[in-house]
Amino acid sequence: MLQKLNHLRRKIEEWRKAGDLLGEVQTLAHLLEEEEDKELEEEMQTKLTLLERKLGGLEIESLLSGESDSLNAILSIHPGAGGTDSCDWAEILLRMYLGWIDKKRYHSRVVDWIAGEEAGIKTGTVVVEGTFAYGYLKEEVGIHRLVRLSPFDAANRRHTSFAAVDVIPETEDFEVEVKDNDLKIDTFRAGGPGGQHVNVTDSAIRITHLPTGITVQCQDERSQHKNKVTALRILKARLHNFYELEKEKESKKRHEEKARIEWGNQVRSYILHPYSLVKDHRTGVQATDVERVLKGEIDGFIIASLRKSAMPGK
Repeated sequence: MLQKLNHLRRKIEEWRKAGDLLGEVQTLAHLLEEEEDKELEEEMQTKLTLLERKLGGLEIESLLSGESDSLNAILSIHPGAGGTDSCDWAEILLRMYLGWIDKKRYHSRVVDWIAGEEAGIKTGTVVVEGTFAYGYLKEEVGIHRLVRLSPFDAANRRHTSFAAVDVIPETEDFEVEVKDNDLKIDTFRAGGPGGQHVNVTDSAIRITHLPTGITVQCQDERSQHKNKVTALRILKARLHNFYELEKEKESKKRHEEKARIEWGNQVRSYILHPYSLVKDHRTGVQATDVERVLKGEIDGFIIASLRKSAMPGK
């Protein structure tokens, strides 16, 4: 509730500032009607630019009006077709999102990280904490494709790799009831990225929800109890998402799309060879600075997708 209150206070303050700026622009425009003044004209142009930026930010927030948009997000990445290249690509994608999270000044925790056999990751899960974290990241759900000269191919041939991004909102505990008898809980030894957080005790937790088969792992903390608490939070969020999908007519279609991590349901292509280009397949937005995108500069793609989703008939 405190988080929601702070958000509403900030929102009111932003609208107040926009109103004040509009008033100043109108006053300057009135003065310029009476007499020409280069300094006043430059001042008005500066304030118009500030007003445009502020209204742009408020417009984006108005697009995030879904019931769960303001919640924290649980982001998971899984490699698809492409072997070692896809595992490596999944890790690159995860680091891209961590860069984006840092730029948004959100807080992130990598709660599950299973390294690939040769490189990259087999899976990675991040809890993203911040207002509208889910509202923004839900636009990233789907298949992301990479085209490059493979660093794992002795012949240096071009490879296409796929990875699936899934995002669900972190719901409140009371929204989903989980019975102890429905849970299978296993412990194992934790290991993290780059050999960090390696435990000498079985502190990592794996929880399987027997009725649905949904499995969650957490190895972020050294404490088995803390890992269990986090894993239960993620499990409840995934169960909530599962039950919501069951209510929808499109749930079967979505599960089928997630099952085959290849060409279907593509969100974006990242091409490093024979040319440099990132292309969003939903909106047509493109960027030629691939390295900048892979460092987390993805707001342009997300905002374009939000605007398209808000269009009538979408």
